[in-house]
Amino acid sequence: MLGRQESADKLIQGLLDDPQPALRYSGVCTLALAYCGTGSNKAVRKLLHAAVSDVSDDVRRMAVMSLGFILFRKPSAVPRIVELLSESYNPHVRYGAAMCLGLAAAGTGLEEAIDILEPMTKDSQDFVRQGAFLASALIMVQQNEAQNPKAGTIRKTLQKVVSDRHEEAMTKWGASVSLGILDAGGRNCTISLQTQTGNLNMNGIVSALIFTQYWYWFPFTLFLSGAMTPTAIIGVDQDLEVPSFKFHSATRPSVFGYPPEQEVKTSEEPEKVKTAVLSTTAQAKRRKQAKERQARKGSMDIDHTPTTPKPTDDDKMDVDEDTQRPTKEEKAEEAVADSKTEGGDKEGTPNPEGASKKKVEKEKVGYELENMSRVLPAQLKYISFPEERYRPVKKVRSKSHRNLLIGLTISEQPTGGVILLTDSKPSEAKSLLEMRSKKASTPAAPATGVVPQSSQGISAPATGAGGAIAGAGVLTAVDEDDDGEEAEVPREFDYQSDNEGDE
Repeated sequence: MLGRQESADKLIQGLLDDPQPALRYSGVCTLALAYCGTGSNKAVRKLLHAAVSDVSDDVRRMAVMSLGFILFRKPSAVPRIVELLSESYNPHVRYGAAMCLGLAAAGTGLEEAIDILEPMTKDSQDFVRQGAFLASALIMVQQNEAQNPKAGTIRKTLQKVVSDRHEEAMTKWGASVSLGILDAGGRNCTISLQTQTGNLNMNGIVSALIFTQYWYWFPFTLFLSGAMTPTAIIGVDQDLEVPSFKFHSATRPSVFGYPPEQEVKTSEEPEKVKTAVLSTTAQAKRRKQAKERQARKGSMDIDHTPTTPKPTDDDKMDVDEDTQRPTKEEKAEEAVADSKTEGGDKEGTPNPEGASKKKVEKEKVGYELENMSRVLPAQLKYISFPEERYRPVKKVRSKSHRNLLIGLTISEQPTGGVILLTDSKPSEAKSLLEMRSKKASTPAAPATGVVPQSSQGISAPATGAGGAIAGAGVLTAVDEDDDGEEAEVPREFDYQSDNEGDE
């Protein structure tokens, strides 16, 4: 029923009116697939009605979640619709609202959606916190702090939850899966329910719907990989070869760059714990020390205080006249000289510390990218092909320039992924990107009864040598010992079952 819209209304209505909750649940899923990406008001009204009136928590949860499938082409409108549902008394409705935001705004970094999900990460129910973490990861895929300042905070929160021993197991599972989603495909993949040209991504939609059913069986989580799309521009020519050329991105490199890698802390040696000392032990030590002092005083003889002779003039230390104490003026001059040497003289070597305090140079706007480079969907509108030789065959009109009545020019942007290029200079030699060579496969051992291939051609196998004989020959060649002796055939034996013994 994917994309059937009105032709599926009869089936949908029959399922939604059924007294069995499982069939009403399937009716909600059918409605989500039939009107997927259409933004139909009729479908939204049916789902909202089921979300607030159905007696089954499963149906209500799925109804709110299905709003994300219908409105994923208008992600900015979803936060206003589910804002009240995210504050519902029913935790299943709150969970559905969180997942709805994640599916509708996947890979967009929508700030309004993150603002709604942020308080939900501290919900009293563990599975609501789980859904909030998963939705946040779906939204923040391939987002760095230059695009969204909360990207680093969300990652730190997830790491803290995973390492917290007092956190619920369900919440920790959601946080750990969310960290995997943020780093999906080496941070070279995004999650999208539509193609680069705006059409429905059937594999992505079905995979995302199955992913939401992990509520009943955790292995369904793996289906999320079917909704992931690599973010790159891979240009091929008419011979399906990958030429070496460059294209231009009219942005700063840090805007769409990789998020910073996670810093792995070195293992710290555990500190030695001080031994606890009891108060009675301290008192015993003090008593023992007092007794020892008294014993020493009793046994010690009292001597007269020795008189120290006065030093004469001959005993005085010889002092050089030059080594005198510096005056205050001399100290001040030395301090000034030291400051000059630290700051660096004009003729001398400049101070490296002063050089580090200089202002950091600003990033230049615009840089070149090689073919087969990472390009995010939001970056495509800044991509251009300044080279005259290679041009993309298919382009997409920019959404912001469609009005021709007021004289705006239509700007076209290339599609992402694999794009076909036209070569305006086919007669000239072209340079290709070097691909990794495949590992040389080791040829199999020759089968028994099969003649090896000659240099002139393939010779016919020996008489009576078929596929089974060739396979047996390979097995024999593998299982043979170094001495060439074959293993003995096992002897015949009789097997008697229990039933035969009773008879």
